[in-house]
Amino acid sequence: MIANLSALQIIITNIFLIIMWDLLIFLLCIKLDKRFFSPDRKLFQIRKWEKDGRFYTDVLHIKNWKDLLPQHIGKNGFSKRSLPKFSKLSTSYIKEFILETCRAEWNHAMCCLFPIVSFSINTWDYALIFSFLSIITNLPFIFIQRYNRIRLKKLLHRRIKTM
Repeated sequence: MIANLSALQIIITNIFLIIMWDLLIFLLCIKLDKRFFSPDRKLFQIRKWEKDGRFYTDVLHIKNWKDLLPQHIGKNGFSKRSLPKFSKLSTSYIKEFILETCRAEWNHAMCCLFPIVSFSINTWDYALIFSFLSIITNLPFIFIQRYNRIRLKKLLHRRIKTM
């Protein structure tokens, strides 16, 4: 427990630990085999409550805020901002992009597990605060990945139909 530290020291320690946790998860994420992030896995399937993407547009109004958040694009990364025109999209490109949404979702979901660390080192009050912060900062990114995957799956289906 870090209870005998000052409030400032506790805050700095927790921020450092969150950064280290997120970095560890990121490194694990890039080392895992692509098959681990298969969109066919149950974790990445579209859920009924998502209502084919309408949950994100109608309830979360995702179109109003999704582009305000930063995005990480690796050296061979995917950005929806640089998607080729529909006529130039290959099905393999779309499938790879879908896989990358699974990878990003998994990354942010695992970052939401920081409360395991937080509750093991903090008093309840600090553990709740830093757990909440960790989860609330990652949830929007999970929502964006799921929303984009639904859209990309629709695009893939349309692209296959035009071939």
